[in-house]
Parts: sequence; C-alpha cells; structure tokens
Amino acid sequence: MIRLIAGLGNPGSKYQGTRHNAGFLFADQVAAIKQATWQEKKSFKGLVCTLPETDCWLIKPATFMNLSGDAVAAIASYYKISADEILIAHDELDLPPGTVRLKSGGGHGGHNGLRDLISKLGSPDFHRLRIGIGHPGSGAQVLNYVLGKPAATDLITITHAIDRAVGHLDQLLAGEFQRVMNDLHSDPAQN
Repeated sequence: MIRLIAGLGNPGSKYQGTRHNAGFLFADQVAAIKQATWQEKKSFKGLVCTLPETDCWLIKPATFMNLSGDAVAAIASYYKISADEILIAHDELDLPPGTVRLKSGGGHGGHNGLRDLISKLGSPDFHRLRIGIGHPGSGAQVLNYVLGKPAATDLITITHAIDRAVGHLDQLLAGEFQRVMNDLHSDPAQN
C-alpha cells in the first residue's frame, strides 16, 4: 500500500517544463485527477496535499532535486510512513521518452535525487516510477540536458507516458505493483 507519493523536480519558474521535472508533472496530474489542492507546508519543505478518499499524501519538494530527501523524510517521519509505503516519481535518463517503468527498491543509478532520498530515508526500499526522458549521448551533456526543455514531440510522448501511469493510480495505491508492471511494461507504445 502506498501512503506517500513524491514527485521530484526543481522548484521555480526557471525549471518549469524541464526534463528533470517529470516527477512534478506526474504529481500535478495525480492531484488534478483526484481534485486535490496543493498547500505549502514549510515544516515538510514542499507543496503537499492529501488524496481524497485515501490515506495517501502527495508532495512536491520545494528543495532542489539534490536535496529531495529532506522534504520526503520530513513528511514520512511525521506520519510514520515507511520506505516501502513511498512511491517516488522521477525522470530517468536510461529510458527513452514515452517509456515509464515501475521498480521497487534498488540503487540510485547516478540520480542525485534518489541518492539523497536513500541517504535521508536510511533505506533504498521505496518504489520508483521511472519516467523516461532519454539520454543526450554523452555524460558531459547530461546536466544541460536534464535542465533543458524537451522538444515538442518528446514532451508529447513524456506526457502520454505520465497519463498512462496516472491511469494506474488506484492500483498503485493498493500496492498492486506486479499488475501495474505487467500493464505498463508491456504497453506496445513503449516498445
């Protein structure tokens, strides 16, 4: 069962619409579908809301990506939410745009937001919704790439992938991860 969903990104208008903010896009879609209203909570270092008719919180950290763990750990600690009850939605360089994958546990794979989450939560056992943004081809180009805005065609495919994932929200909240993986990972639009 999922009791906390965190969409990762960087705050501020400068980063709005960038590839690195794919997690924010997912969180915004979830809030819109559930008609939840964001509220700034300084004690949780982010924008938060509860999903109506659920026992689940939604957060968009107001910290920069590299410090995402501060916000997620604050709300998880306050509400006594364990790592395995958390779903983190984030951008994924290793997947092409339009691909979305669900994964439970694991390492950070070089993603600084995940690295900080593992450190601050004291566990890698949270679930990850990996939203493909593609790779620029060279490690030297990664920073500018993730902080840049995707081409219109890539944005459409990323948004479509997020919509597919949001369509499985009730299953995610219920902890039906294998069913979600079977559906998302076998989607012909991603292959």
